[in-house]
Amino acid sequence: MTLPELHDVNSDQETAGLETSLVINRDAAARLGVTPAAIDNTLYDAFGQRQVSTMYESLNQYHVVMEVESQYRQGPGALHDIYVRSKNGDLVPLSAVSHYERTNTSLGVNHQGQFPATTLWFNLAQGVALGDAVQAIRAAEAEIGLPANVHGSFQGTAKAFQSSLSTQPLLILTALIAVYIVLGILYESYIHPVTILSTLPSAGVGAILALLLFHIELSIIALIGIVLLIGIVTKNAILMIDFAIETQRKDNLNAKDAIYEACLLRFRPILMTTMAAMLGGLPLALGTGTGAELRRPLGITIVGGLLVSQVLTLYTTPVVYLYLDRLGHWIKRLLGKEPQRTAPNFNPSLGTPEA
Repeated sequence: MTLPELHDVNSDQETAGLETSLVINRDAAARLGVTPAAIDNTLYDAFGQRQVSTMYESLNQYHVVMEVESQYRQGPGALHDIYVRSKNGDLVPLSAVSHYERTNTSLGVNHQGQFPATTLWFNLAQGVALGDAVQAIRAAEAEIGLPANVHGSFQGTAKAFQSSLSTQPLLILTALIAVYIVLGILYESYIHPVTILSTLPSAGVGAILALLLFHIELSIIALIGIVLLIGIVTKNAILMIDFAIETQRKDNLNAKDAIYEACLLRFRPILMTTMAAMLGGLPLALGTGTGAELRRPLGITIVGGLLVSQVLTLYTTPVVYLYLDRLGHWIKRLLGKEPQRTAPNFNPSLGTPEA
C-alpha cells in the first residue's frame, strides 16, 4: 500500500521569534566555586516568583513572592546585574561564569491538552481505506521506535474512525440484549427469543458480503444499516414464531405441526414485508449525486442483508425452533418442572393399554 508523504503542519509556521539561552561555562564556575544548582536557584529567585512567605489578615491571606524590580527584568541584559553566591560565600557575577546566546524560534508552541505537540497530516491514496492508513501509520511508528516520552495519537477523522471501531461491538451487543429482553417479555420464554435472534447471523453475513462486493468499507453509516437489520430481519422469525407459539397454546399442537402451519400461513406476509423493505433500500443503494457516498453504504447493507436472510431464514428458523423447543422441554424435565412421559401399561385381559 502506498500512502502520500506526510506533511508537518508546523513547518510553514514563522520562526522569526527570538529565544535567549543561558550557556554555563562549567570550568570557570568550578574554579570560582559556583555550582549549576546555585545558578538555577539564583535565577529562580530573580525571575521565577518564588513564594517566600504568607501574610495573614482577618479576612484574607496574601502570598509574598520574591523577584527583582521590574527595571532589572526588561531584557537579557539584566543577566549582567545578577550575582551568584559561591561555596565560600563570595558573590560572583553571573556574566563571569556564563553567557547568553540568541537564536531563532517559533512564535508559538502548539499544545495538545497539556503537552507540546506537532501535527502531521496526510491524504489517502486512491482506493486506500482509512483503516489501512491507520494501520500503516501505526506500523511505521513501531518501526521508528519513538522514545518513551514521545506519544502519537490521531485527531480529526482518524480519531472519529478509531472511536467508532471501539464502540461498534458494544453498540451491537446492546441492541441484541434489548431485543432479547423485549422478546422474552413478549413470549414469556427464555428460549424462543434465541430462536428469533438466530436469524441475525445470516443478515450480518449478507451485509458484509454486499459491502465487499461493491468495495465499500464498514463505515459508521454501514454500521447503522446493520443495526437497522436487527429490527427488520427479526420480523421474519417473529411472524412465524408468534403464530406457532399461539397455535401450540390454543390448539394444543406439537411443535412440528405448529411451525409447519405457521410457515404455510405466514409465507406471504413475510415475503411482502421483506420485498417492501428491500425495494425501499434500492434507491439508497443505486442513487447518485450529492451525498450519495453517505447513502450508498446504508442502502447496500440493507439490501444485501435482507436478500441473504430472506433465502436462509425461511429454512433455518423452523429447524432452530424445533430444536430449541426440545431443549426447553428437556431443561424443564431436568429441573422437575415438567412431568416425565411414561409408556402406557398393557392389560392382556382387556386387550387395551391401561394408563
